[in-house]
Amino acid sequence: MRSGPKTLTSKILVAEANRETVINVANRLFRERGFDGIGLKDLMKGAGLTQGGFYKQFESKDDLAALASRRAMESATRRWFSVAASSPDPLQAVINLYLSRGHRGETGDGCPLVALGSDAARQSPDVRKPFQDGIKAHLQVLEELMAIKDHDEAAHKAMAALSLMVGAVTLSRILTDQKLSDRLLEAAAAEVKRIAASEQDD
Repeated sequence: MRSGPKTLTSKILVAEANRETVINVANRLFRERGFDGIGLKDLMKGAGLTQGGFYKQFESKDDLAALASRRAMESATRRWFSVAASSPDPLQAVINLYLSRGHRGETGDGCPLVALGSDAARQSPDVRKPFQDGIKAHLQVLEELMAIKDHDEAAHKAMAALSLMVGAVTLSRILTDQKLSDRLLEAAAAEVKRIAASEQDD
């Protein structure tokens, strides 16, 4: 018995929904456990699907990692835009969001640069590419939020600020000393604000 158009359409929609579910679950689980910290069986189980359907949806685990990484980076950039757009002090809002105790604890939903940065450096170019694009997008946001007219100077300071922010959250998650972790985030926030405040003296 042949499938009718409605049945085929339904199957396609289910397949697309399943694919989206797997990407979203991988997006979270990779950040929690790392790219090599979870296998396909557990990834598919987390999506409520069987491992047998994986290769109908993706070419390889690398393929899924690249897609999940792109989704994670795009989501992180949108979050910055949203917070900045809803505040009278956009840069301070981004700093407050990123260098916060709340973000420190968001291991599954926080910044993928913090959760997967060192892990991504060991992956294939296809997996690293979404991170590169995301870094550029984050730098662009910071450049636009800084009160610096000179483009080259703004770009330079945006690079310094992003490096400081990612490093600070990374270190704050490593520390078991809660007070030191908090102080590290506070120090980074103050320094990023100082970096962005004005142009360098001639």
